[in-house]
Amino acid sequence: MTTTTTIPETPAHRPAVIWFTGLSGAGKSTIAQLVVAALQQRGTPVEYLDGDRVRELFPTGFSKEDRDAHIARIGFIAHLLEKHGVTVVASFISPYRAARDRVRNLCSRFLEIYVATPLEVCEQRDVKGLYQRARAGHIAHFTGISDPYEPPLHPELTIDTTQLSPTQARDLVLNLYDAA
Repeated sequence: MTTTTTIPETPAHRPAVIWFTGLSGAGKSTIAQLVVAALQQRGTPVEYLDGDRVRELFPTGFSKEDRDAHIARIGFIAHLLEKHGVTVVASFISPYRAARDRVRNLCSRFLEIYVATPLEVCEQRDVKGLYQRARAGHIAHFTGISDPYEPPLHPELTIDTTQLSPTQARDLVLNLYDAA
């Protein structure tokens, strides 16, 4: 027999899935890590799921089908954690709107954060040279270059990191989390 323990929901703690989406280099992981640290400091049960780290554990391709399946797996994990009282902070490019919407439909409290940093700025920030390699044709299916990115139609929050510091962005996300 399997036994599960659910963390009681209180006014100060309502679990959620905080889903950061945007181009590579937009600032998703930077802001997400600040949000995780702030929630941990509050004593909120939180788990951080990051695209690069998860991809190391669950290698997958970059076709639309591969990406959709990958986001479906991550979304299911996020849903299970949320169901058991853990707030999930997820940082994934997740370029396809329909895949993100499927995750939204799994979750009770889904907060989509669109980190809407312009492509040119993302390319300037690219310390790994991924955009340059993609433009040279060395990386296939690179979001924003040879593959599309479908921005959310109605995210709970849009952040342009050319206008806000990471700390200011973190505070906007925390205010949304507290109010939603």
